This record gives sequence, C-alpha cells and structure tokens, in this order.
Amino acid sequence: MAQKDTNPYRYSDSNKRYMTYDWYMKARFGGKTAKVSLDIGCTCPNLDGFRGHGGCIYCKSGSRSAVGDTMDEQWRTGVETACRKWTPVGFIPYLQSNTNTYGDPAVLRGFYDRAAAMDGAVMLDIATRADCLSDEILGILAETARKIPVMVELGLQTTDDGTAERINRCHTYAEFVDGYTRLKKIADGINAEFPDSPENEKYPPFRRFTIGVHLINGLPGETADMMRQTARDVAALHPDMVKIHLAHVLSETELAALYQSGQYEPMTREEYVAVTCDQLEMLPGDTIIGRVTGDGMADDLLAPQWSRRKTEVANEIDKELYRRGTWQGYHWEGTF
Repeated sequence: MAQKDTNPYRYSDSNKRYMTYDWYMKARFGGKTAKVSLDIGCTCPNLDGFRGHGGCIYCKSGSRSAVGDTMDEQWRTGVETACRKWTPVGFIPYLQSNTNTYGDPAVLRGFYDRAAAMDGAVMLDIATRADCLSDEILGILAETARKIPVMVELGLQTTDDGTAERINRCHTYAEFVDGYTRLKKIADGINAEFPDSPENEKYPPFRRFTIGVHLINGLPGETADMMRQTARDVAALHPDMVKIHLAHVLSETELAALYQSGQYEPMTREEYVAVTCDQLEMLPGDTIIGRVTGDGMADDLLAPQWSRRKTEVANEIDKELYRRGTWQGYHWEGTF
C-alpha cells in the first residue's frame, strides 16, 4: 500500500504530511494556478533610512523579482513562462520585491488595482512588513479584497528580538504582532462579508482575505530551540499560511562577509530537515505551508550548496515525518 493511502494528515492527496500551497490552490480554484512576480518599484524602511540602512543582512540590494520594465511586460513574460511549464486555470499577481505597502497610499492603490485587473488574475498576493500597515493602507487593502481575493505575506523571519537586531530587521516582535493583529481584524471583517466554505469537508475554509507569515531557519546566532520557539509563537497567531525558508548566503551581502570570515556557519541539510519537521508538527494543521525551503539566486548563492537541490530537501522532510509517524499539527494544542 502506498504512503498516500495511509497518510493520517487530513489535507493531502499524496504522501505529504502537511498542507502544500499547490494542493490548497488546486482545491480552491479547481486546477493549477501560477504566481507572476511584479516589481512595482517599492523600497523598504530599513533600506531608505526610515528605520535603518542596508536592508536585512541576507538581502541582496538591487535584486529584482520580475523581468520587464513595465507591469504589462512583467505580466506578459511571467504568464508566458508559466504556460510553458503548466496549463494554469488562473494567475496570481505577486507584488514581491521589497515592501509593497510602503509608499504613497494613492500610488499603491493604483498599482493594486492594475495588478488585480490583469487578464486571468484570480487572486492578488502582496509581500510586505507588519510595521508598514498604516490605517490608510489597511483601508485600501480592504477595498482591494472586495474586488479580488487577497493574500498579504508578512516577513517575520524570527520572533527573537536579538536575532532581529543582528539581521538588521529594524522592527521588534511586538511591532510585528501589533501590525498582524490590526491586519487580521481587517481580514476577519472582509471574510465575514465574503463567506466561502468548500462543499467538501476534506478542504479547509477558502477565505477571501488571507495572511501569510515568513520564517527563516539558520539565521546567525539562532539555535534549534530558538527556531522551534518562533514556530510556537507563530502557531499561537494561527496565520492562514506560513512559508519556511532557509538562510541563504548570497554574494555581496553582509551575511556573505560573515560567512567568508568564518563568523557564520550555515545549517546542514540534516539540521534543517529536523528543525523544519519540528516546526511543522507545532503549526496548526489547517495552516497552508507555502514552502518548506527556499530559492537562493543560482548565480549568487555561496552557501549552503545542498540547498540547490530543493526536491531532495522536500523529500527528506517527507521521509522524516513518516519515520516519526507525525504530521503538520501533531503537537498543535488548538483544534482545527
């Protein structure tokens, strides 16, 4: 009998013992959806001096997430690329580069409206920080969600303020929770306006306004216990989605300088798999897992080299959860 036939985890049709983003989106939209990255020219408050300078120590300044000079060119290129790989039923404009709620609210509203109106768009995804959510921006996000389903992804990385200071994050965990709580209040209001429960009980709720949180394992100075504590803290917030990344050492970054001087050592694959499985067990069982590892830009990646083999990393996570006899939410203290 195949592993998928005996998988005890509820939200899966494979051997995956956690809710993959791909599975959730297929359940929600009836087929494969593809993200298309759009760069709308935003900066960050820890880049331009409002909160700090230089950006996070792992971030490669000046990198872009989209190809093309205009939104239309970026959209066309992204859609064409996706269609060469798959047959998507819809596309998701992903405002990915830097902090996409940081700037003139009127200008941002225009970008959101343009992105939401892109041909084939079924949802808008906005990447930002929890300390860049003014009341005016929250109102605009609510307006946007009345036009198209919205996901807002909040970079957190760690709940440890000492680590946040080391990586030049330029906000505290308390500030993150404040922004997250205010955003969730807006999201809850929109979701009450647009109830959307799936007919089949094997699927989780399909919310109009969803919130994702990003974590990074292997940050300088962090122990496995600290990474597990971050997962516990985030689990208590019960976000709609969590993305788990690995700290990548990219050339021409401050983290690269620490690595090259021997002051930073990346995680081994075995360490990463073990901690990530621990975190999955702690997170709520109905939280979408946006990813279990990340992409380092191929030409810029210095370490760890094992991270280039993403499929192998994901397979090792699958095997470790199977070996343990556990799954996402196994140690979650709430209900779902």
